[in-house]
Amino acid sequence: MEIYGHRGAAGTFPENTMISFQEAARSGADGIELDVHMSKDGELIVIHDETVDRTTNGTGYVRDLTYPQIRKLDASYKFKGKYGRCPIPTLDEVLEWAAGLSLKVNIELKNNVFEYPYLEMKVLDLLYKLNMKDAAVLSSFNHNSMARVVSLDSTVETAVLYSLQMFEPWRYAKHMSVKSLHPNYRTVNDIVIYGAHSEGLSVRPYTVNDTAVMKKLYDLGCDALITDYPEKAVKFFKTDKSKKRRL
Repeated sequence: MEIYGHRGAAGTFPENTMISFQEAARSGADGIELDVHMSKDGELIVIHDETVDRTTNGTGYVRDLTYPQIRKLDASYKFKGKYGRCPIPTLDEVLEWAAGLSLKVNIELKNNVFEYPYLEMKVLDLLYKLNMKDAAVLSSFNHNSMARVVSLDSTVETAVLYSLQMFEPWRYAKHMSVKSLHPNYRTVNDIVIYGAHSEGLSVRPYTVNDTAVMKKLYDLGCDALITDYPEKAVKFFKTDKSKKRRL
């Protein structure tokens, strides 16, 4: 069972910041999950929401702000100085760091509200530049976006994200030629796992924070889980030899 830190270690650190990703790596996670939007001047910005309002001390849509404006914001202000000032990173910055750690990176393209022009191409170009293609998984709730990635490079691992029950999602994913399912953990059962594995698809549920749920998903045969608490997940699986993680 592989462990991906959701937005780094979002349960205990400012989400989608370098210190959050570093904490996930320190805890022994196999990979990190992050979100990508695009700024007004075309930079790939690592942040979850369409706006900067919830996670920073600023306001406004990411797409209406330039990278220099975004870089001035503090993504840790809600932690009341606990971690100091944390700037919003670019995807380039995170991938350059991850490249030296053999860390897997799940990049969620946040284009299900706004269609950022050429987002898929920009992300792929960066993966090629940094030789990170084999360590990356691209996912999105915008399934048209995943179809575009497949059309551009079918060798990059892609995943469909979904939050509600789907009828035979493994057939849907196979039809799209994507390689993985990233479902809300509440939708996962033995039928989904069996169907996905029969089609050669990996299953990585999100966002799994309860150890009882982690155990259930392991027993069902999930390939990985995405959690806000990677340290807790790593400790849980390492302390039970019957749940030895597949690395």
